[in-house]
Amino acid sequence: MELSFEYGRQTINFNIIYRRRRTMEIRVEPPGRVSVIVPEGIPKDIIIEKVRDKASWIAEKLLFYKDIKKHFVNSESFMYLGRDYPLQIQIEPQCKRPEVKLKQGKFYIRTPSNDEGVIRDAMEIWYRERGLNKIKDRITYYGPKFPCKPRAVRVKEQKRRWASCTGNDALLFNWRCIMAPLPIVDYIVVHEMCHMVHKNHSKQFWDMVASILPDYKERREWLKKNGISIVMQI
Repeated sequence: MELSFEYGRQTINFNIIYRRRRTMEIRVEPPGRVSVIVPEGIPKDIIIEKVRDKASWIAEKLLFYKDIKKHFVNSESFMYLGRDYPLQIQIEPQCKRPEVKLKQGKFYIRTPSNDEGVIRDAMEIWYRERGLNKIKDRITYYGPKFPCKPRAVRVKEQKRRWASCTGNDALLFNWRCIMAPLPIVDYIVVHEMCHMVHKNHSKQFWDMVASILPDYKERREWLKKNGISIVMQI
């Protein structure tokens, strides 16, 4: 169910999710989705009133997500392993398809047109290929610390999660992981590899993570604070 209200000159739309709970929760997520999780049976007018009380905070979050959206134009910067690299687009009509290279401190893209959708797709393919190779490399590096190996390693689209471990020990990674600094990539990799041994977030699980990455809490905190800037890159 979707509701809305006016805030100044802005219309704020939000989706209602009813659940068996006692409190109300408001979520503002990229690229600009507002969700309100509420206890069952709460009237619509009460929900709108409660959400309206947070209108200033919601509007600020929506503006933040709008402002950090990237455009695929010359000099726009994109992250790889924690470092920003400016984009240099070379229009070459004879190209059959876009080619992406990272060299001399820049992303170079040879492309038959300056269509942002085409350039974005080419960048995503580059990140997926480079990310899968790097993640496999880090899994090999940490492999001796584990009693088992992953059944499969894949990168995929995951807007709400950095990675996951399936019941049969296949490791699935958000392709955007590779934008983060290598210590953060390592934290994501080790976290999921530990799930091959402990399928939950029990004390035993976190003890295992700590035995491999003693500073995992700092790495996890970095991801919480900076993760949104990575998600909004592409």
